[in-house]
Amino acid sequence: MLSMNNGVTISRDSTYGGSVVDRTDVISDAPALASGKASIYGAKHEPASSLGIVPHRGPDSLEVDEDMQLALAHQLYKSGNYKQALDHSNAVYDQNSLRTDNLLLLGAIYYQLHDYDMCIAKNEEALRIQPRFAECYGNMANAWKEKGDVDVAIRYYMIAIELRPNFADAWSNLASAYMRKRRFNEAAQCCRQALQLNPLLVDAHSNLGNLMKAQGLAQEAYSCYLEALRIQPTFAIAWSNLAGLFMDSGDLNRALQYYKEAVKLKPAFPEAYLNLGNIYKALAMPQEAIVCYQRAVQTRPNYPVALGNLASTYYERGQLDLAIHHYKQAIAYDQRFVEAYNNLGNALKDVGRVDEAIQCYNQCLTLQPNHPQALTNLGNIYMEWNMVGAAASYYKATLAVTTGLSAPFNNLAVIYKQQGNHMEAISCYNEVLRIDPLAADGLVNRGNTYKEIGRVSEAIQDYICAINIQPNMAEAHANLASAYKDSGHVEAAVKSYKQALLLRPDFPEATCNLLHTLQCVCCWEDRDKMFTEVEGIIRRQINMSVLPSVQPFHAIAYPIDPMLALDISRKYAAHCSLIASRFALPPFNHPAPIPIKQDCGNQRLKIGY
Repeated sequence: MLSMNNGVTISRDSTYGGSVVDRTDVISDAPALASGKASIYGAKHEPASSLGIVPHRGPDSLEVDEDMQLALAHQLYKSGNYKQALDHSNAVYDQNSLRTDNLLLLGAIYYQLHDYDMCIAKNEEALRIQPRFAECYGNMANAWKEKGDVDVAIRYYMIAIELRPNFADAWSNLASAYMRKRRFNEAAQCCRQALQLNPLLVDAHSNLGNLMKAQGLAQEAYSCYLEALRIQPTFAIAWSNLAGLFMDSGDLNRALQYYKEAVKLKPAFPEAYLNLGNIYKALAMPQEAIVCYQRAVQTRPNYPVALGNLASTYYERGQLDLAIHHYKQAIAYDQRFVEAYNNLGNALKDVGRVDEAIQCYNQCLTLQPNHPQALTNLGNIYMEWNMVGAAASYYKATLAVTTGLSAPFNNLAVIYKQQGNHMEAISCYNEVLRIDPLAADGLVNRGNTYKEIGRVSEAIQDYICAINIQPNMAEAHANLASAYKDSGHVEAAVKSYKQALLLRPDFPEATCNLLHTLQCVCCWEDRDKMFTEVEGIIRRQINMSVLPSVQPFHAIAYPIDPMLALDISRKYAAHCSLIASRFALPPFNHPAPIPIKQDCGNQRLKIGY
């Protein structure tokens, strides 16, 4: 009689639950706003008279054209048409490379295009002409922060504030930099200083809300976001951050509504599209999620998180080629994207490219040596290669670096069970159930182990618990049936097998075991039909190189083709050889042949099962 080993198959861990990140909060830095205010790129609008523009004088026509081009560049920037704004601003630069207001605008445009090095270069160029240009320091700080050097960013914000103490936007952006360093007290002081200078500064209200949220003060954060929206109802970032609060609280429908409002107000808002996609994914609407991730990538082509989440969604839909393509794109834009390497490894392994998968897992571990999922996934590969020692070492390494994963315990249990260490296996399954008391698979697997060592009553208890947790789990019903049969409760066994087949009609093990149970009680109803069905199952399994669901000692008692029974025996012999190899024992040395002691020469040695 076969036991259903559901869940005994190796458990694989992949991160980002399909997603690289669950949500992105939006800090209201100057470059994130794109509202065209002076604080964004600190553009200094001098009075027209100071420019000395005389439109009708031929020699001054270039100056008029410069101002018109710059005004158009400003307008395009405010409307979010950054590439067109860049063309017009460059045209001004070609005519007059010394205009600091245009250099400042160029830096802001490059920031919006995520070319942070060019942003810094243009602001430095402006500072060489006008060394005390506070807005240039503020915008360079924004760029350095996005490049990941928050300490340099803080230093430049402080220079900007020293040059211009009433620079409210710099105070607000300095607050967001302190938040990245988790220096919450300094961040709060900066936000309040910004609001004291400008009570209507929506960026500061939003950043203060982010600070409150980071400290677990959800209601205070909610009030800050609402105040920002009271001041400026079209402030998309506040809508997005407000949506994040509801997403975190589990109110996905309200979060969905507010993210939609954010992208309606600001169509070029990749973070909001990313989060909107995550909500659709959580609502089991993958196609809508894909559209949102694609919009995020269209808005920001080098957005690794959106590419990673897009790949994850394709992976979950079984579109592995698309998943692999987008994981690789994500890594191309962020070569330290740890989770993308792990998930790319999973996708490559699923399409049979195991060597490449190993490279990905190893790269993941190079970047993060204690990455639990990559350790587990490498262990799984070695387990499938029958390299049990190496597999066990990776699973144990996983357990050494994390306390919240059940998969390594489950996989170690498989190894211990295969090696005959049933008590160690049970200890591992106990850990699985400690981590997740509602893990029905863990209960079934522990029940199987109890059953193998003769503790059938405990096995039955585990199977019943699994069914109570997951009533539609066909494997639990089938294994309960097997335990009932072994303990002499044949009628209950037949009932449970039939329930398993009702839940999953295409369940070869349950079909074959039900037939055997009916044979035991001499129930011949539909006997010929069932034997024909079972013989078809066996042939298909042998053709697919799957271990047959009928064991050899049952097959010899069935009215099936003798050659088919022989094939079953061969499959089980190969399987036993594989299991034996995992013990890493030396070859068996047969003893020297010694004649059997006998009184007379006509006796026979009897060997039986």
